[in-house]
Amino acid sequence: MPPMTSRARVLVAAAAITAVSLSGCSLLGGDDAAPTTSSTAAATPPAGSEALASYYGQQLAWAKCQIGECAKLKVPLDYAAPDGDQIEISVLRMKATKSKDRIGSLVVNPGGPGGSGVDYAQAADFIVGKPVRQRFDVVGFDPRGVQRSQPVDCLPDAQMDDFLGQDPTPDDATEAAEFAASGKEFAQGCQQRTGALVSHVSTVDAAKDMDILRSALGDEQLNFLGKSYGTFLGATYAGLFPKLVGRFVLDGVLPPDITSAEVSKGQAEGFERATRAYAADCVDEGDCPLGGSVDEVMSGLRGLLTRLDQQPVPMQDGRLNQLTEGWAATGIAQAMYDQGSWGTLTDALTDVVRRNDGTELMKLADQYAQRNQNGAYAGNLLEAFYAISCLDNPDSADPDVYAQRAADNAKVAPTWGPFLAWGSLVCGQWPVKAAEGGGGPQKISAEGSGPIVVVGTTRDPATPYEWSVRLRDQLSNASLITFDGDGHTAYARSNGCIDDAINDYFTDGTVPKDGTKC
Repeated sequence: MPPMTSRARVLVAAAAITAVSLSGCSLLGGDDAAPTTSSTAAATPPAGSEALASYYGQQLAWAKCQIGECAKLKVPLDYAAPDGDQIEISVLRMKATKSKDRIGSLVVNPGGPGGSGVDYAQAADFIVGKPVRQRFDVVGFDPRGVQRSQPVDCLPDAQMDDFLGQDPTPDDATEAAEFAASGKEFAQGCQQRTGALVSHVSTVDAAKDMDILRSALGDEQLNFLGKSYGTFLGATYAGLFPKLVGRFVLDGVLPPDITSAEVSKGQAEGFERATRAYAADCVDEGDCPLGGSVDEVMSGLRGLLTRLDQQPVPMQDGRLNQLTEGWAATGIAQAMYDQGSWGTLTDALTDVVRRNDGTELMKLADQYAQRNQNGAYAGNLLEAFYAISCLDNPDSADPDVYAQRAADNAKVAPTWGPFLAWGSLVCGQWPVKAAEGGGGPQKISAEGSGPIVVVGTTRDPATPYEWSVRLRDQLSNASLITFDGDGHTAYARSNGCIDDAINDYFTDGTVPKDGTKC
């Protein structure tokens, strides 16, 4: 659930599966959203999509799987050639626990890009509130190119280790050239090992797949919960199919009109803010390994990463024997997604600083990369991350552009700015363009849609709060809920005020008042 690599733009690392409820906020109701129903009319393709009638008319053959029910959805490889090759999308359904009160299906996406919706839906009891669980079939799918749905493949596992563990902050032209060469090798590997699909994994492709899924589920409108990158997917769907928007929640926003430079700067500021909150907690807890004040801890982190750039520390791992700057920064970033991991991070940093042992910090990095300690990757999250991101938002191939971004970012985020500046250099060398959509940022208003609920967390590291405000202002029919708190995303994580508002919206159609604060 979703991701930051030593070079990525940290779009992923969807919400942690936490269901601890806190109370406290003032919540005012708004207008009611129209309920969505199931009907044979759902199988009718949208206007202009008549060539896809056979896809829209398919019925899913559900079969029991280890958890829930599984099925395969057929979609065209290329939407411009619907009579050509087909691919299959893996889908999982967790049926409503009170079938007599069932409203319909709720499609969920955890983020990424590259996060598995199948895995996310399996955790239905934790990712939605009990009232929603009772009344909706929770449905997840692995987007094309992800894990069980024709997965993108770019590098063997050992080479992925090298790619993710390399120096993420080039210090001179020689190191920048090495970084660029590594990115080019990765990009070419994706094309060579994945084939034709690599041009057809954009977010527009996935959004069109999601509408075919809506039809196959029998819903006239799509009910959707998207977190992190899932908000980008949801907003893209709303822009393509505004009249088919049902009850939509977009939590922890990645705005579709944002540029790569804005992403790197915004996330740098977000992680800087979150890390300072961690530093304050570390100091308050006592015996913080990096200093006795927030500024000392932040300076200590920067010093540690600089030291690891020059001299990695030993660690125990099935394949690797040294913790590099790249892996260490990834491990630190992983802990910023959920404040419940702050104590684990402090223990791991203590081991590095006082015992010269990077084992525990590498375990946090492994969580981020979906990698086990033997060096095997559980899925293809980080490969899919680049394949999708680079189609959606191409970037410059000039290393000097990223060096300038690093300098600019460092002014507002000295710890994270340089680290996050270089991530999309890979996209500047991507060998193909998107067959559907892609090509750069686009504003989406979704004119004519039903009410969309946008959720923003004030100290979210990966999707800064300002991005939620930005999307809410662009959507023609939206309501913003603000969670004053820490961590990445808000719903079903830690706050009863947020949970009650979203539960009521999904189950009763009660739209939270725009500007609600929790």
